[in-house]
Amino acid sequence: MLPTDASYGSDRSGLISGFLFRPGAAGEALDTARATRWLSGAEVAHDGAFAWLHFNLANAATERWLQEHLGEVDAFFDALHEGSRSTRIEYAHDALIAVVNDVLYEFDFEPSQLATLWLYLDERTVISARLQPLRTIDRLREAVRQGETFDSTVAMLTHLLRDQADVLVQIVRTATDQVDDVEDTMLAERGQRSRARLGSLRRVLVRLRRLLAPEPGALFRLLNQPPRWIAADDLQDLRHSTEEFSAVLADMSALQERIKLLQEEVAARVTEETNRSVFVLTMVTVLALPINMIAGLLGMNVGGIPLADHPEGFWIVVAIIASFTVGAAWWAFRQNDE
Repeated sequence: MLPTDASYGSDRSGLISGFLFRPGAAGEALDTARATRWLSGAEVAHDGAFAWLHFNLANAATERWLQEHLGEVDAFFDALHEGSRSTRIEYAHDALIAVVNDVLYEFDFEPSQLATLWLYLDERTVISARLQPLRTIDRLREAVRQGETFDSTVAMLTHLLRDQADVLVQIVRTATDQVDDVEDTMLAERGQRSRARLGSLRRVLVRLRRLLAPEPGALFRLLNQPPRWIAADDLQDLRHSTEEFSAVLADMSALQERIKLLQEEVAARVTEETNRSVFVLTMVTVLALPINMIAGLLGMNVGGIPLADHPEGFWIVVAIIASFTVGAAWWAFRQNDE
C-alpha cells in the first residue's frame, strides 16, 4: 500500500500507484523509492520487464519530481502545458508521447466532464499523469490489481485504448437510449423539452468526437515508422485498437446525424405550432374587423347616422355585420388553403 495524502490521493512525489511487470506475471506494487531506482537504472531489470508509474498532476510536486528523474523529455513536458487537445500518439526522444482525452469517473453527459491523460512510454517505462480521476485509467488500474498481465509497454497502451473504446461504447449506448426516449416522447406528442435534451446530447457527442478522435497524421506516421523497440505483434495490436476506436467514433457520428434529424423534426413541429397560433390570432382579428369598423362608424356622435330612425335598423345592421364577417372568414380560410 502506497502512502497517500488525503488532499491529493497521492504520496509526496505525486505518485498515485506504481507497478512492476515481468512477462507472464502480474504487476508488483512499486513505491516511490523503487520507482526512483528504476528510473535511474539502479534496479536491475529482467528481460522484458517494465514499470508503470501513475501520477496526479494536482499535486504541485509531481512535475518537479518527473523533471528530476525522467530526464530531458521536452515533448512530454510541453504536452503537459498545452492543455486539452485532441487525442494523439507521437514519437519523440526514442519514446512515445501520448495525449489521451477521457471522461471523468462520474461522467453524466456534461460537456465539461472531459479531461486529459498524458502518457510517456519507452521500452521499460510507462508514465501516466492526470489532473482528475478518469474512468479509463481507473479501469486499467483495477485490471492490474485483478492480476492482468502485460508483456510490453505498448501492450499496456493498446489495452488502455481498448478500454477507452469500451467506455465510449457505453456512452454511445446510453446516449442512444436517451435519444430513443426523446423519440418516443415526440411520437406521444409530449416533446416540449425535447429540444433542450437533444441539444445537450449533441454538444457532448460533438466534443467527445472532436477530442477523442486520434489525430490521423501522427498516428499514420507512428504506424508506418515505429520505434525499433516496438515488436511487430504489439504494432499490429495497436493498429487493431485504433481501428476499433474508429468504429466507435463512426457509431458516434451516426448518432449525431440521428440527433440532427430529430432536432429538425422538433424545429418543424415548433414552427408548425407557431404558424397555427398565428393563424388563429389572424382569424380572430379578421372576424372581429367588420363589427369593429361598423361599430366605430355608427358610434360617431354626428348627424346623418343611417337607419337611426328605422324600426328595424338594429337587425339590418346585424345582418350587414354578419354578411361582412362571413365574407371575411371565407376569404381568410381560402387564403389559408391556398
